[in-house]
Amino acid sequence: MRLDRYMAKYWPEYSRSVWQKYIESGLVKVNGEICTSVRQNLSEDDIVTYMTLPVVDFQGKTLPVVYEDDHVTVINKPSGVLTHAKGAITSEFSVADFMRSRMAEPDDTNRPGIVHRLDRATSGIIICARDSATKSQLQKQFQDRKAHKTYLAVVDGLPKHLEAKIDLPIERNPKSPSTFRVGARGKNALTAYKVIAHNDKYSVLELKPYTGRTHQLRVHLAHIGVPIVGDDIYGGSSSPIRRFCLHAKSLEITIPLSKRKTFEALPPDEMTDFIREVGYEV
Repeated sequence: MRLDRYMAKYWPEYSRSVWQKYIESGLVKVNGEICTSVRQNLSEDDIVTYMTLPVVDFQGKTLPVVYEDDHVTVINKPSGVLTHAKGAITSEFSVADFMRSRMAEPDDTNRPGIVHRLDRATSGIIICARDSATKSQLQKQFQDRKAHKTYLAVVDGLPKHLEAKIDLPIERNPKSPSTFRVGARGKNALTAYKVIAHNDKYSVLELKPYTGRTHQLRVHLAHIGVPIVGDDIYGGSSSPIRRFCLHAKSLEITIPLSKRKTFEALPPDEMTDFIREVGYEV
């Protein structure tokens, strides 16, 4: 049996892809010797061990909380902060790390409280659950498209239509597996947008995704010729404020023991100033 498959079979708390990262990082030994080949074939007599990573103490690290009760924590995530760790091998602070100490019940996974995600570069509203029942309830609303998100973006140029819906499927890009593209074999994806200001170089858009595909807004906007400013993956121009210009402005959702609530957060100062320069008063 291959080493990575062996690890996933006998230590199923992590996926095979996570164990592959462990192996390639030199954290797995076969018969006392470090093995970095995931394809290493094992015999029945081989002894496999792995080294655990030290627990990183994030005490003192904090994030801006917009709202909190016994069931949920709503955060205004800064640009540059991960929603959750990429697998098990990381020492980088994330929203999940912030939530670990705020959970109402133990959660030993690497994604405590995480209901949905924002890309690292995207700032704005993200809701987290403090217990498993709430997590299930909130996730179902996202799955049933009953959670409504609104974004602000600064894009290059001006769309052909000032207000429209982009209904185009999105698939993984086989030439660059960490990116996505519009493709006939992809999953359905629907985005509504409205131009709320523009000048001769940029436009400010209000965006409402009706589906939650990875990189959906970025892919859809790039496809219609108006990539997000600062998005070097999908063809955006260099950002004059040195950040990716997408902000999750609001989230409308039903939380436990409450009616529908709308949580809002203004973009950070540098993005607010940029939006004003384009012509929109945030």
